[in-house]
This record gives sequence, structure tokens and C-alpha cells, in this order.
Amino acid sequence: MADEIRLPDLGEGIDQGDVVRILVSEGDSIAVDQPVIELETDKALVEVPSSVAGTVATVNVSSGESISPGAVLVTVNAEQAGDTPEAVRESHAKDKNEQQPPTDAPAERRAPPDPVNADTDEETPAVVESSSVTVPAAPSVRRFARELGVDLQQVPGSGAGGRITRDDVKSYVQSSLNEAAQAGPVVAPDLPDFTRWGHVERQPLPGVRRAIAQNVGTAWAQVPHVTQFDRADVTDLEAFRQRHKASTDARGGKLTPTPFAMKAVVNALKAFPQFNASLDLAAGQLVLKRYYHIGVAVDTDRGLLVPVVRDVDRRGIFELAIQLDDLARRTREGRADLEELQGGTFTVTNLGSIGGTSFTPIVNFPEVAILGMGRSRQEPVVRNGRIEARLIMPICLSYDHRVVDGADGARFTRHLVESLENPERMLLGG
Repeated sequence: MADEIRLPDLGEGIDQGDVVRILVSEGDSIAVDQPVIELETDKALVEVPSSVAGTVATVNVSSGESISPGAVLVTVNAEQAGDTPEAVRESHAKDKNEQQPPTDAPAERRAPPDPVNADTDEETPAVVESSSVTVPAAPSVRRFARELGVDLQQVPGSGAGGRITRDDVKSYVQSSLNEAAQAGPVVAPDLPDFTRWGHVERQPLPGVRRAIAQNVGTAWAQVPHVTQFDRADVTDLEAFRQRHKASTDARGGKLTPTPFAMKAVVNALKAFPQFNASLDLAAGQLVLKRYYHIGVAVDTDRGLLVPVVRDVDRRGIFELAIQLDDLARRTREGRADLEELQGGTFTVTNLGSIGGTSFTPIVNFPEVAILGMGRSRQEPVVRNGRIEARLIMPICLSYDHRVVDGADGARFTRHLVESLENPERMLLGG
């Protein structure tokens, strides 16, 4: 009897992917953990490995096809493994109807069964941990939520210890539908027949572009944006950067203005913690994050992606420059892990290398603020009664007005400006 290799759960919020390449053919001999397909999700390119060794009997997907978790990728005539530990684990996985995620997908951590608070479906409860958030729910509840497109982190649990039940998911969906009905339907208008005026060509939207469109649309619909503009005199910062640029290159990194901006952001986030937060309207709470994971927008040939640098507050400027350069390069090449594209608390986007002046970046929901950086230019500035040529960088801060008032937005940008204008003091903790 042939074994089916199915697409595993790729993590919270990822419910489909596009098949980019088929890596095996019928009749091929494959080993455990050998990749069988290459899949493009809205986060990254991932290789999905085989859970068994044997001979490929059938290939059940095709290039360009959109598939969801649970879809059968290939069937394999498995080798006879007897009672080896691998076979025992495989059998146990089948009994539980659980698939292991790919190596570059974030693994779910399972909590031990609770004999007192067991669900009525008698399944082992799954506990999903994301940084400081723990979401307890049975596997059947998680599947139910995924089918409805519900983020379990947004659902209040009514069970013992805050466990989430099917009824909790239903109540959350009903509440969301009621709120949407009160707000009124948002329906995209029908497009005219463009062929009346000339030749047209239709191209399918890649998975990443579809995800970008959905995420940006959600952010624009959910977040009342305000953008605060300011200017920083980065003359001293640029001199400092040029002095240390060669030594950073020798260490394998690039000392661009972005690492300095990330350090300045962390300093400002510590002074104004409401910017390092997410708004939980359902619970009527502001989720203040006590960690500093900064996302950096990266322009790729597949669209704009935002890899995340963890614990920026704990990293020196050289380490930060090296890690950011490596992460940005792997993101452009489609080799960044899914986990590296999640979990940000604040985002920085730098268009200075391309050009332009100011712009209005869209908040990366569910964050509450984003910093935009424009191209620095030499400008005449009056200092101590004299006109001097100084290097001026325009910055723009977009924020969620439900969380941040205009006065605090102005204070935040002034804090950023002071840090950027005094880089050595900033890096020394002053």
C-alpha cells in the first residue's frame, strides 16, 4: 500500500502556496527528508521533504498549482522498515493524523494531555507559542479555525485555563460578521471591458503579490493612519559611518544608514512603549511587547518582503549590519526561513538608495507604526547664525491613531532625530 505525502501545516496565517517546481518523478527512489516539491508561500520559498523512503508511485500536483495544507503531493511505495524507531514514529504520526512541518517552517509545540480538562473530541490539545503568546486549542479546533481563516490568537478562550473551543471560534466569527455588517459591505466595483479600447494581457498574481495586496488592504481598512514628517541632520552620522565602513565590509557586512535607524528606533520604543505594541480590540487591550524585533522592508523581484531582525536592543552596530546584510540577501534569493519573516514589532523602510523625498508608508498590521527614510541631501542650514551645508535626511512616521496621539507621534520623531544626530552618544547608551 502506497503512503501519501501531504502538504503539512506551514504555520499560523499561511493557508496556501503555489507549486514552483516538482523535484521528483514517478519511479524515482527517494529518502526520508528528501525534498519533493518547492513551494512559494506568501512569506518565502520552501522545500517540502518526504516523510518516508521508497519509490515514487504518483505525482499528484503540477507546477503553478495553488495547494493548501493537507493536499496530497506524491504517493510513495515505502520501503519495509519493520519495527525501527522511524517506523514507530511514522505509525504514531498516522494514528494522530498529524504531519511534521518542513524543516524551515516554525514547528508547533505540543502540550501534554490534560486528563482533567480533556476536550470532548479526546484529542491531545495543541499549544502554539509565538514569542510571549500561548494559544491552547485542540487540533480539531485549530483545523476548524484554519478552514474559517481565523487567527486563534485573536479568539478569547472560554475553556479551563483559557483553552479555545469550537464554540469560541464560532462566536468570534459571528462577532466579526456583525461588526462588518454594521460597517457596511466593501465590494470591489466591476471593471469595464478594457478590450473595447485595445489589446490587453492578463497575468496571474503570484502568491507573494496576492498576499501583499491582501495585507496592505487589511492595514489600510483597519488602521486610521497618520503620518508625521521630520528631518534629521545626519552629517555627523555619515562621517561616523564612513570611518567604520571599511572595517564592517571586512567583517562581511554593509554599514548602511539602516542599522543606525534600527538602533534609534529601539531607543525611541523604550521611551514610548505604546509604539511597540498591537491593539486587541476584541479584548479591549493594548498588547505591549517587551522585546524589540525590527522588520526591514526588502525590495525583491517577487515583491516587497519584510524579514525581521530579532533582539535589536542586544546587538552591536557591527553585528546588526552583518546580520541585516545576510538576511536581506537571503530574502531576495528566496532562502529566508518562514520564521525570519514573522514576529516583528516595528518596521523600517528605507527608500534613500532609490531616490525621492518624503512618502507615507503603510503600517505593517498588526504593528502600530512604521518608519520611512528618504534620500539624504546637502542643504543650507543656519547654525549659530551662519549658513552651513549639512546632510539632511527626511523621515516619515506612520502610526495607528487609535493607539498613538499626534503629540506622541511628534515626540517619537524628535527622539529619533536626536539619536540620529548624535550617533556616538546613541550607541554608547546616552
